[in-house]
Amino acid sequence: MTAARGANAALAGARGHCAGLAAEAAVAAHYQRGGCPVVARRWRGAGGEIDLIARDGRTLVFVEVKRSRDFARAATRVTARQIARIFASASEFLAGQPDGQDSDVRLDLALVNASGEISVMHNAFGP
Repeated sequence: MTAARGANAALAGARGHCAGLAAEAAVAAHYQRGGCPVVARRWRGAGGEIDLIARDGRTLVFVEVKRSRDFARAATRVTARQIARIFASASEFLAGQPDGQDSDVRLDLALVNASGEISVMHNAFGP
C-alpha cells in the first residue's frame, strides 16, 4: 500500500468514526426528547460495547446505533456476532442492577441515514 493510499484509508476511518459518534449523539438526544434518559454511552464490558443504555420507565433499553447512507443499508450492518455481543454485554450490565437479570429489558436498533434522520426499531433483537 502506498503512503497516499494509507493516509486516505486513515482519513476515511477517522471520518467514519466521527460520523458514528455524531449518530450516537443524535440518537441519545432522540431518546431523551422522548422521555427516556440515557444512563450510559459506549458502555464496555467483557462481551463488548453497547452504544447507548437508556431508561423507559422501569425498562432498561440497550441501543445499537447503525449509520449509513440509507436505513436499509444501515440495518444490514448488524451481524449475528454483534447481536451475540450485545446480549452478552447487556447481561453483564444487568448483573450490576438492583433487579439483576430480572430487570425489564428492551434491545433497540437505531438507524441513522445520511441526512441525519433516525428510525428506531423497538425490541429489534427480541421475540
